[in-house]
Amino acid sequence: MEDTKRQKTSIKEALSKEVKVKPEGPMMGADSTLLDLKSEKPMFNRHLMEAVCERNNLKQALKRVKQNKGAPGIDRMTVDSLGEHLKRNWLDIKAQLLSGTYKPKPVRQVAIPKPKGKGSRILGIPCVLDRFIQQALLQTIQPSWDPKFSEHSYGFRPGRSAHQAIAQAQKYLKMGYEYVVDIDLEKFFDRVPHNRLMSKLTKEIEDKRALKLIRSYLNAGAMSGGLTSPTTKGVSQGSPLSPFLSNVVLDELDKELEARGHKHARYADDCNIYVKSKRAGERVKRSITRFIEKRLKLRVNEDKSAVDLPRRRKFLGFTFTGGKDPNRRQIAPESIARFKVKIRQLTRRNRSINMEERINELSKYMKGWRGYFGYCETSSIFKELDGWIRRRLRCIHWKQWKTFKKRRKELIKLGIKEKDAVWAAMSSRGPWMLSHIPQVRRALSIKYFKEAGLPTLAPV
Repeated sequence: MEDTKRQKTSIKEALSKEVKVKPEGPMMGADSTLLDLKSEKPMFNRHLMEAVCERNNLKQALKRVKQNKGAPGIDRMTVDSLGEHLKRNWLDIKAQLLSGTYKPKPVRQVAIPKPKGKGSRILGIPCVLDRFIQQALLQTIQPSWDPKFSEHSYGFRPGRSAHQAIAQAQKYLKMGYEYVVDIDLEKFFDRVPHNRLMSKLTKEIEDKRALKLIRSYLNAGAMSGGLTSPTTKGVSQGSPLSPFLSNVVLDELDKELEARGHKHARYADDCNIYVKSKRAGERVKRSITRFIEKRLKLRVNEDKSAVDLPRRRKFLGFTFTGGKDPNRRQIAPESIARFKVKIRQLTRRNRSINMEERINELSKYMKGWRGYFGYCETSSIFKELDGWIRRRLRCIHWKQWKTFKKRRKELIKLGIKEKDAVWAAMSSRGPWMLSHIPQVRRALSIKYFKEAGLPTLAPV
């Protein structure tokens, strides 16, 4: 009887020590072998690749890749043709993944100009098949790993956003942390050390096939101008797995800052630390720079890093201002400048495109921009930009009307008195000046552009 009681007690104790697995995401499924139930580490056991290749996980990965669209890689396979390719070849691809023999293709390098013409950013575009496999791997790993990341990390994480990072920064400022230590990591994605990254992954992933697959993606190489070069460091910007891997690397920085008691917010490689004095900020900057360069083997860009008042620095496209309501969010001047560059491109008067198509292009861009920068608390800038955009469109109309007769006719059709229409049509001033006179503004009014489908940036 005593032996039976002891046996029941030991079973209860064993069950109480098991890790409960929540059915979250495609990685879990019905098979709980993914996590090691005896211990929290390693996070993923030897059957990780079987979970990656699970049917529902693959269906979700294919759907996500199609939604993201994107350009072809070096094999020129498009997203639309991926489904048919998988129907024909998936059994062979799966066999290679499960045996650990799959070899990804090199990424296609594309140079993207940086704002203000300051050099270019190199994007690596993987082949569509590799994007699909990486997405399936990401969906399997991220749900369990993400909760272990720092609360101060906001980039590329489910349920987290740049707006949350900005709100957290604003909260620190209102708490009296008046200075910011703005740390800029020089070419972070190009400099991630592979060995350190793989060392961190090895601690949590027991499946050697998965580790080999990730290593093969890191070392896949890059093709530019028909030549393939090896990759010995860095993670490719443009691949589904890279943002997650960047968080694995920089989580160590987050934990170090937490251990030191610092107030900080990080979004990808943008990291701001908030302190109460400039002197404290300089001390923190020196110390954290040493940690980043000696421990993480990354490089801090001293020219772009600084200790300053938040109103003179930008964080994720925003800056902060004082006044009656201290530390209100406002759009950084650089962000407004980039917006205007894009609008000027879309509203060039020499483009051979009708007004309907032009407004459709503007609408897509303006709605996306407003979706992000609508978080701004100084709404007057939106009204100014709305007026500026309408004025540029009035210029286009005026140029398209060309002749005195056409301009007079169109103004009268839009409700302008004939006397006023004649005066405006006869003017020798240029389109930009005439776009602002009362006759043209009344004819091509806010209501006119609203009915034509032009959205507004200002809150309604």
